[in-house]
Amino acid sequence: MVDYITTAFHSFIALLDTSSVLMLFLILGFGYLIGGIRIGAFSLGPVAGVLFAGLFFGHFGLRLAPTTQSLGFALFIFSVGYQAGPRFFSAIKEDGVKYFLLTLVVAACALSIAIVAAKILQLEPGFSAGLLAGGLTSSPTLAAAQDAVREGTVALQTPLSDDEIIGNIATGYAITYIFGLTGLITMLKFMPRLMGMDLVADCKRLEQEQQPGLKPVNVTMRCYRVTNEDMVQYTLRELRTKYCDRIPVLKVVRDNKLVELKPSEHLQLGDVIELIAPRAFFTPEVAAIGEEMPVGRPIEEETDTAQVVVTNKEIFGHTLGDLDIPQSFGILVMHVTKDGLRLPHSYDLALNKGDVITVVGPAQRVDAFGEYIGDIERDISETDMVPFAFGIAAGVAIGLLSVTIGGIALSLGNAGGLLCSGLIIGYLHSIRPTFGRLPEGASWLLMEFGLLLFMAGIGLRAGGNFLATLQESGISLILAGITVTVIPLVIAYLFGTKVLKLSPGILMGALTGAMTSGASLRVVTGEAQSSIPTIGYAGTYAFGNVLLMIAGPIILLF
Repeated sequence: MVDYITTAFHSFIALLDTSSVLMLFLILGFGYLIGGIRIGAFSLGPVAGVLFAGLFFGHFGLRLAPTTQSLGFALFIFSVGYQAGPRFFSAIKEDGVKYFLLTLVVAACALSIAIVAAKILQLEPGFSAGLLAGGLTSSPTLAAAQDAVREGTVALQTPLSDDEIIGNIATGYAITYIFGLTGLITMLKFMPRLMGMDLVADCKRLEQEQQPGLKPVNVTMRCYRVTNEDMVQYTLRELRTKYCDRIPVLKVVRDNKLVELKPSEHLQLGDVIELIAPRAFFTPEVAAIGEEMPVGRPIEEETDTAQVVVTNKEIFGHTLGDLDIPQSFGILVMHVTKDGLRLPHSYDLALNKGDVITVVGPAQRVDAFGEYIGDIERDISETDMVPFAFGIAAGVAIGLLSVTIGGIALSLGNAGGLLCSGLIIGYLHSIRPTFGRLPEGASWLLMEFGLLLFMAGIGLRAGGNFLATLQESGISLILAGITVTVIPLVIAYLFGTKVLKLSPGILMGALTGAMTSGASLRVVTGEAQSSIPTIGYAGTYAFGNVLLMIAGPIILLF
């Protein structure tokens, strides 16, 4: 029976060796299954799951075609740049100095520690880059380091071949990644308590200061006739502040005619108030306005949903409260996203270039709002493939360019070229959303699929000597990886609180962004019981991708 199972397994491996497509999607499928396993609140996630699935199959000598891994690499790095582009350039010019400095501290500390650890442990060339990338769980660092070796942008004085160095990078990353991920998540869970902070209370305080509004879901319309004499003593502005929380669209009908009341004017008995708002808004306190009336027309006639991209320079820095969109334009704000992250819905949320506001209201009012704010998009599902295809081609071409200084040829390599082209096209899309359109779902798929293709190749390559390296120097690598994870996190936390004066809720999210760890962000928001940390994450994420990608080739020089 054992011999039969062994024979069947070897036949299965031989089949996978003849069909790279079958092998690849089995690795992706098993990777998602492994990554979805939960132990308490902890799970590896798909990236680590695919890495381990690749390690298993790689142990039996299976490999991914270089072109397949290169395709995944190109999709991932370009998508990283595209997503970071709108925020990266504007953050440099605006209030991003704090976030940049925090990210720089994380990158510099981690780079220094990895260099020292590699020297002390006398690691072979390549292991230091894997140590840095794994300790920070930074896929951009890993990709940039391997690309620098493959393209020859970093000249290494070593008898090892490029393939051996790339293998060392992959193996070092695989050994340290899992402990980097668990260590980072553990630190983020317990750091607030160790540092004596109440993360939940701090985020609640920030939410109260920002006067968070309701997050509209299930929009409906209701009408009330003003029969309560107490209502006529309030101006329209006071009424909206006291009873309506400035969230709903409010219209006044008097003598069967729609009237445009100024904020300083009062209601009259008999006026009919039309409110368009989420269902959760209609509480008994709101019903105290007066007798509820039947709605004369279906809500569908009043609603059109669209995404509006902020591109008007006059809007940059203004808050949702400044704009008072429901009253000024007669439409509801559903939510605001920045760099693909949904931010807390609050009146004090400042808008910047590339932010996307999802609104609901009459089509003509949505159009007017879109013209004022920037550009409007409705039900867009198609990707603008021309800038996407030529953008990747341009990135590869940029990477091939080199400049000779002092007899040394310098070039960005594929990683730097693709990142640059992605940043530029993402930025141009924020200026003119009809150019380089990449819907949110398509962006996620390209970035996720590209990363997992790349990680499958990393796992397969590292699987051949993973166990041998683990037995020989695994404990030392693991301990070094833990220091790369923990020490920069602590130093950056102290720098953020003592020097930058960031609030704990914002800072904890910013630390996860500086390490480009989306999995850790979910942990922080869960611990905070709030989405406030996403503000900090969005501030550092773009800088983290760029700085950590630069760190990958740099560490190979030491």
